[in-house]
Amino acid sequence: MLHGSRHSRALYKSCRQIVTRVAPRRSLLTLAIETSCDDTCVAILSKCSTTNEPQRVKARLLFNEKITAKNTGKGGILPTEALESHQSNLSKLLENALSSLPAAHDALPHARGIWLRDGAPKQKPDFISVTRGPGMSANLGVGLATAKGLATAWQIPMVGVHHMQAHALTPRLVHAMTEDGRLEQTSLNPAFPFLTLLVSGGHTMLLLSKGLVDHKILATTTDTAVGDELDKCGRLILPQELQQSTPDTAFGKYLSRYAFKDPAEFQSWEVPQTRVEEVHKPSNEFGWRLTTPMSQNRDLAFSFSGIASQIKRLILARAETGLMEEQERTLLARSALGTAFEHLGSRTIIALEKLRAEGVEIPTLVVSGGVAANDFLRYYLRRLLDLRSFERMGLVFPPIELCTDNAAMIGWAGMEMFEAGYTTDLGCAPVKKWTMDSQGPDGGILGIGGWVTN
Repeated sequence: MLHGSRHSRALYKSCRQIVTRVAPRRSLLTLAIETSCDDTCVAILSKCSTTNEPQRVKARLLFNEKITAKNTGKGGILPTEALESHQSNLSKLLENALSSLPAAHDALPHARGIWLRDGAPKQKPDFISVTRGPGMSANLGVGLATAKGLATAWQIPMVGVHHMQAHALTPRLVHAMTEDGRLEQTSLNPAFPFLTLLVSGGHTMLLLSKGLVDHKILATTTDTAVGDELDKCGRLILPQELQQSTPDTAFGKYLSRYAFKDPAEFQSWEVPQTRVEEVHKPSNEFGWRLTTPMSQNRDLAFSFSGIASQIKRLILARAETGLMEEQERTLLARSALGTAFEHLGSRTIIALEKLRAEGVEIPTLVVSGGVAANDFLRYYLRRLLDLRSFERMGLVFPPIELCTDNAAMIGWAGMEMFEAGYTTDLGCAPVKKWTMDSQGPDGGILGIGGWVTN
């Protein structure tokens, strides 16, 4: 990621050189804030395009930092401590970010500039992007109140972004930031429609994304999210000394590192080639197996709570006869991950088969959210698609640093919404629960109040 005013001025100069070659130009600059959970995030994002080729865009990430609340050894995220972290750190991050705003130039109207404490003239953002929901209401409120204050002080619009929409659009941000002279970047990829698998500690859903605000939920979790369940599995499986040494409580992430010391070991895990293999699994050398949730049906839904329950029963049974050896504990970690990812993949394949039966071929599967950073999941889904006759389907994962919560994705989603003519009324409130399904009873992204259309 790019930080610092000197580097950002160089990027801004480069961006100006790109657009001045083909005038007239269209550029956008946004300051973005994300505070939906325990990550306090701020980003500055610019985007340049031309009226001659309005779909040809180049995005520049001028600043992107975050601070995560310290929850180590506390059994998970504590809402009060996450809130205190936002209150302590958001203004400091903003202070650091302002120096990365592009330098104001002589041709810029006076009203488009701001001046920092040191007298440096900077370009004022065109609008503020901020997470409005879903998430923890109090935490969202910190970011939203700050965004309203900046929008009011600078007299610019604000866009209240749907957090999960931002995750889904992240690959389009990455595409816009890609610098490859061999590619004609005439449209954003992935192009609609595409499938989106959103997997994180708070969400698990499969979406058919037909357009910017047109999404249909094909499957969602009936209990816990996959990330939350893997954190529970990690808490059960990982040795206590390892848990105490981790910098956060994302035990699912450390479970994967414990299970597979090297990516070359992924191939040792057998991905089922058929539904029959999913249902009828033999016991391993230790005499047990984990049952994949919902393996006996083809319902489009996710259910993960049974995985940790199976592991807990197995560990308790082992405790009666002695300590679990390292080899068995490693296999248990692999089984937890493999079972969870098999369930994700199985429901995704079922959805793709149903769409194919209706004559709909989806070219791309986008996997976003914190769990998308898991290298084993990336291997597993690619292998599964290849085995189940979807080898031509593109599988898109954002870079690892953009999988977890970040403000860069909020800035990009804000840009897409702003260019589509949407801003948010400054009297809006945070939204704890906010569906993305535009066909649902509450209308999806546009179904809540507070939108202003231009």
